[in-house]
Amino acid sequence: MTELVHADRATETEATGRWWRDAVIYQVYVRSFADGNGDGIGDLLGVRSRLRYLADLGVDAIWLNPFYTSPMADFGYDVADYRDVDPIFGSLADAKALIDDAHRHGLRVIVDVVPNHTSDQHAWFAEALAAGPGGAARERYIFREGKGADGELPPNDWESVFGGPAWTRLPDGQWYLHLFASEQPDLNWENLEVHAEFESILRFWLDLGVDGFRIDVSHGMVKAEGLPDVGHADQVKMIGTEVVPFFDQDGVHEIHRAWRRLLDSYPGMRIGVAEAWVPSLDRLANYVRPDEMHQAFNFHFLTTPWDAARFRTVIDESLASSGAVGAPATWVLSNHDVKRHVTRYGHGELGLRRARAAALLTLALPGSAYVYQGEELGLPEVLDLPEEYLTDPQRLRNPEDGRDGCRVPIPWADVEPHFGFSMPGIEETWLPMPASWGPLSVESQLRDPASTLRLYREALRIRRDLTSFGDESLTWLDSPAGTLAFTRGDGFTVTVNLTGEPVELPAPGRVLLASAEVEITGGTVRLAPDSAVWWGRDDA
Repeated sequence: MTELVHADRATETEATGRWWRDAVIYQVYVRSFADGNGDGIGDLLGVRSRLRYLADLGVDAIWLNPFYTSPMADFGYDVADYRDVDPIFGSLADAKALIDDAHRHGLRVIVDVVPNHTSDQHAWFAEALAAGPGGAARERYIFREGKGADGELPPNDWESVFGGPAWTRLPDGQWYLHLFASEQPDLNWENLEVHAEFESILRFWLDLGVDGFRIDVSHGMVKAEGLPDVGHADQVKMIGTEVVPFFDQDGVHEIHRAWRRLLDSYPGMRIGVAEAWVPSLDRLANYVRPDEMHQAFNFHFLTTPWDAARFRTVIDESLASSGAVGAPATWVLSNHDVKRHVTRYGHGELGLRRARAAALLTLALPGSAYVYQGEELGLPEVLDLPEEYLTDPQRLRNPEDGRDGCRVPIPWADVEPHFGFSMPGIEETWLPMPASWGPLSVESQLRDPASTLRLYREALRIRRDLTSFGDESLTWLDSPAGTLAFTRGDGFTVTVNLTGEPVELPAPGRVLLASAEVEITGGTVRLAPDSAVWWGRDDA
């Protein structure tokens, strides 16, 4: 039998220019990653100071959430200047130094771009307000007259994703559209100036050396002609289950095609990643057709409950839909907008056990995987933050839907109160860190060979070294109810027990890595509850 062959896959993918097809990309939420100047808020200097950690972890690239000039009404997703860095995070020189340092560490850099809306403090919006109704500057945004005898009613029934009406009325009587907070007015992508401006913005950062863009709300730039009413009582919960007049309109794809042509004109295989909340995986595949974006976040996988049959279905559908357009599947378990999966999977010891198994399942699948900062430490959602810290605009409109708990700074060292996130002596970090997080810190987990951090590091090492991971195929194997088993390439097998009881099955080879202790007697393996195992060939 053929042995598993080890190879320098980084060199191989570099030579073929397809590095992104199986890359592991680490999401850095800059405010909460590392504080380099001692003000309690993460910054670009802090990210630079931790690049060696990311390289040693074994990821291929980092994705940085917005660090542009912003009044921070939505923590940077309300951009006032797309070509500069907010002083909270540093300077443009810091951004350039970070990009260059990352490249020296073998890490590519993907940055956020926010094309659906700007900040209400953006120069364009100030010009629009000053221009008044009918002014040319208002054509860059979506202004409309209201309904009712005196225009006192919104132009239509659209609701903000953050809750409440998606329209705000100005003193001059007109209304402007904001699908998110009122401080985030939507741009009008029927205006040619908007197209030209964003092409210029993308070129600015590509010329500075970034390797790609994550496109925020990539499904939202184009609205249905005439801005028709939705007619649903609960629009926000309905988004993602069917097409609505303000999301996933076919016109967004022309924008993505233009941006793909721009990306392809630069050397080094620069990529685009779509954040698209769409009704189905088939519609998601539209965003990664050969002339559009390279990747799209798979939120259908992220939202799958802890159930073997449901996981198998979403994996099959993901591979089929992306494969139909020649794109890789992408897999993600958590990000800065959703509760951490340790908590979603049950919290406490149960949630952590399932999260470790989910990590091995996810990292074994064909395609590209995203790791949200802190998931490699097994961090849970922080559910008991003091009220005075909770300023997420989504939560302010919907108290049950806040995103603060997944954005708490990550712990680096054992030392309280800030666990190495910031400098000694500061009074507080922008969100307080739980006093119990010392054992979850990077420093603590590097000392523990059984820690979640060590599990991730070893998984990424194996993923990088085994040629089986360069094969984009997956073959399911028969396995007991409540479990999953599949092979990748030559001799690499994965078994996952998603039940709360031990499960016995034939051992398919030798253990490469396990999320929990494995018992093997003769040729039979006893899988622990909620656990996963990676197997190699006995003769490898």
